[in-house]
Amino acid sequence: MTDAPQISAPGVEPAPVVLDAVDRQIIALLHENARIPNVDLARAVGVSPSTCLARVRSLRERGVIVRYTAEISPAALGYHLQALVSVRIRPGARHLMEQISDELRTQPEVAQLFFLGGSEDFLIHVRVRDSDHVRQFVLKNLSANPAVALTETNLVFEHHTAMPAGLRAVL
Repeated sequence: MTDAPQISAPGVEPAPVVLDAVDRQIIALLHENARIPNVDLARAVGVSPSTCLARVRSLRERGVIVRYTAEISPAALGYHLQALVSVRIRPGARHLMEQISDELRTQPEVAQLFFLGGSEDFLIHVRVRDSDHVRQFVLKNLSANPAVALTETNLVFEHHTAMPAGLRAVL
């Protein structure tokens, strides 16, 4: 039996990965601090360092851990304002949605881009210097685009990155 990720036929969801209590603890601790030394991680979950390392490797190979990342402070880089911009595309321009998405993802202000099902087509999380910067972003990248029917901008007063409740529930 192999630990490699399973490839399934198109349209068929692969079976969820089976995790035991130690795997779940490892995931939770790595989510909080991806730079935790293996020896400290092993001690925290109650296994030997070699066992812990093997488990982390297995979690990567099985596609549970897909990447490690650093969380950067936008304010430290001069981006003191965040906003969520919802976008509705004109019905006759639906064929341009992939192109619009590709263009938006290249913009340095875009922190996250969500393609939605519902009344809005996209939700864009932007990080900007100030209110004028968000205004310019919307005018240049959205309002000037004839495919865009509507935008709505909401300022973010606080932003917290946390483990999603649903993920926390299964861990």
